[in-house]
Amino acid sequence: MNFRIGFGYDVHRLQEGIPFWLGGVKIEHHQGALGHSDADVLLHAICDALLGAAALGDIGEHFPDTDPAYKGISSSILLQRTIQLIRSKGYEVGNIDTTVCLQTPKIKPYIPEMRTQIAQLMNVSEEVVSVKATTEEKLGFTGRQEGISAYAVALIR
Repeated sequence: MNFRIGFGYDVHRLQEGIPFWLGGVKIEHHQGALGHSDADVLLHAICDALLGAAALGDIGEHFPDTDPAYKGISSSILLQRTIQLIRSKGYEVGNIDTTVCLQTPKIKPYIPEMRTQIAQLMNVSEEVVSVKATTEEKLGFTGRQEGISAYAVALIR
């Protein structure tokens, strides 16, 4: 069996008064991530990890922010299309491991729902989807609540 590993990273500025989407879940918070799509950094990092593992480029290559077709698009759709791309090359998801970096809000209560949502979008078992969260101890742009970042590693086979 051919195993491949990919790494993904994404970051977005936080802004007052816009919806906050993370892992395909809408979280009530006074700030949301600003971007061309719904700016779901977790799903974007997963897309990049999967695309990287399959050597298919990155999310910007497949879903460019210069294309009006992707303005405001749900990142859930982008993840589903990414799964279609890697499956068209004969790959299946082995597992996904992710870490979200933000100061607030605390997302631990939302992690089970995120895992469920991500697994459903990829049509895999929740057992192969890991979502973790950390603060950066009030350091850097995430610590100052100016932005949010996410990291993802994907194993495909």
